[in-house]
Amino acid sequence: MVEGEISRLCNTEETDQRKQKGTNSMNTQTVKRSTELIAAEKEFFAPCARIPYYPLMLDHAHGSTLTDVDGKSYLDLLTSASALNVGHTPEPIVEAIIAQVRKMIHYTPAYMYHEPLVHLAKKMCEITPGDFPKKVIFGLTGSDSNDALIKFARGYTGRQHMISFINAYHGSTYGSLSLSAISANMRRKIGPLLPGCHHVTFPDSYRGLYGNPEPATVDEYLAPLREMLASYVPADEVACIVVETLQGDGGLLEAVPGYFRALRELCDEHGILLAVDDVQQGLGRTGTWCSLEHYDVVPDLVVYGKSLAAGLPLSALVGRAEIMDSLAAPAHLFTTGANPVCCAAALATLQYIEDNDLLAESRRKGELAKERMQGWVERFDCVGDVRGLGLSLGVDIVSDKVAKTKDPEAALKICNRCFERGLVMIAFAGSVLRFQPPLVITDEELTTVLDTIEGVLEEWEAGELADYEVSGQGW
Repeated sequence: MVEGEISRLCNTEETDQRKQKGTNSMNTQTVKRSTELIAAEKEFFAPCARIPYYPLMLDHAHGSTLTDVDGKSYLDLLTSASALNVGHTPEPIVEAIIAQVRKMIHYTPAYMYHEPLVHLAKKMCEITPGDFPKKVIFGLTGSDSNDALIKFARGYTGRQHMISFINAYHGSTYGSLSLSAISANMRRKIGPLLPGCHHVTFPDSYRGLYGNPEPATVDEYLAPLREMLASYVPADEVACIVVETLQGDGGLLEAVPGYFRALRELCDEHGILLAVDDVQQGLGRTGTWCSLEHYDVVPDLVVYGKSLAAGLPLSALVGRAEIMDSLAAPAHLFTTGANPVCCAAALATLQYIEDNDLLAESRRKGELAKERMQGWVERFDCVGDVRGLGLSLGVDIVSDKVAKTKDPEAALKICNRCFERGLVMIAFAGSVLRFQPPLVITDEELTTVLDTIEGVLEEWEAGELADYEVSGQGW
């Protein structure tokens, strides 16, 4: 974080000046309260653990609405980094958590048994694609389940190499970070990382290879991978290829049509496992339990996390039974993994998704939002692309539509203005507006947020956001 950035953003005097210009609706009392709390936290909380955006000090949240410490409400388009697909504090899940807490908070499944784990393990195997026996192992976050993925892939195949994609984000533990290739700051000063992890270009359907604004073909995107396997990473020593179906923090990138089918065929040709990291895109975010279902491709391993337990810490790796049987205890376990409260929350979450038909609702609302947003591509010079599946959408902000030049400053200014107008939305991957509201967002709320964003885009193109200061914000 830039030194003093939060204090600068929250500075009451600066806010008052901007209010006089008509560009800020936050009141002095709110800013003062947030400033005090943020300053108190800053003394003790390490800066590497937060990407700075807004001085939003939350007090409570329900449904699609966030409320700060002074009572101002916002519609949530970030959903805690897509960790709350079912929205905030849905009553059946809250009740399930309370009921389990009253019975037992925890006893480690590393040694003993508890009933919520049994039921959740069965359910996770049922919702994961593949007409074959499956088993699951639980963790605390998507990062550690991606570490588990590496262990099981290597243990089962007896091979050492892992392949993932440039701009991938798989987590912050050493193993998951070794699979990731999205931010140099995540790797500075802490190497060496896990050996045997390699990266190839993601088959972006908007921008192409090596600075070419036009996307490549499936064969052209596969060429660097085939060259890798033929020249310096022997195919028969590759354990697994790991992919995000939509490359989340990379900018919600979509793959060119046909790529995943071709990738599955390549893996089968060489006896390589295919795994999907569905930490961000799974469990209804794209309108299916597993996002790879959109492409009629069955993975060998699937990683879930984030929204699995409605905000409580829980992740899962689900895979073919023979893969999951390949390691002996205690190869991968955690004292607080598969906590019964988290398992109870996850069971209630999956039930809530089914009871409220949220897979279909994600698809329906996503289509409504995407259709509206695609009109922005024609209407606004700054909107270069709209992409995604279900309620996982990205709006790519550009300074040149032909060259597809990213415009990070514009994206952040648009997000800051949206924040002032009551929306919580961030820009990532340099220039992409991240649109991932709760799946329970109402049609009325959806219309409100789309109207608001559209109004802000109008303001940007009219030159009304030029005074916004956004240095130090974002990735």
